Amino acid sequence: MPKRTRAGVLTALVVAGLTTGAALSAAPAGAAPRTPAPKFLAASELPPHASSTWTAGRVTDGVPEEMQYCFGESLLAYDSRYRTFRTDLDTGAQQLNVVVGNSAKAKALATRLDKEVKRCVARMNADPDVEADYKSYGSLPVEEGARVHGFATRASWGAMDIHLVSVGRDGGTVTVVQWGQMGAFKDAPVKAFKKTTTTAVNKLY
Repeated sequence: MPKRTRAGVLTALVVAGLTTGAALSAAPAGAAPRTPAPKFLAASELPPHASSTWTAGRVTDGVPEEMQYCFGESLLAYDSRYRTFRTDLDTGAQQLNVVVGNSAKAKALATRLDKEVKRCVARMNADPDVEADYKSYGSLPVEEGARVHGFATRASWGAMDIHLVSVGRDGGTVTVVQWGQMGAFKDAPVKAFKKTTTTAVNKLY
């Protein structure tokens, strides 16, 4: 993990986005209707920032670089799309939507991603230049469920960052929301992030 980059410790899990709105092409006569693409959060649905506003980027195919450190191997077999959200300061977030295909496979993926958050923190702690602490913020009763995690990192070169991550599911689709900024656990907007997570899962379909 390079000392000079905070990306090595998943520094800013930045998010900005536009809702997907591309119309689906008409299906041929007799064909089963296509499932609509899952929707993304709007910038206004992120936890409010005290001195800046969120902006949203385009919905993009693939897995964002910031999520690959923790989740890359778990997502290799799936097509996914993401949106990045940013502020003018040090706070950012991202949302990743993964259409798995059926409820059983989506449940298995969500379970694996929840475990990967803890494994990721353990990998960070194995680096002699990084200390990382994990907290579970419990589950949310939305659709097929969501779980919220938090972790704080402290680097030997002085960087301190706090991150919130949630994994939620609606049918055969899994969504992951990440939020991060400089700071410690006391700086995490847990209540607002839980509201964002609930909105993200409800908004998928």
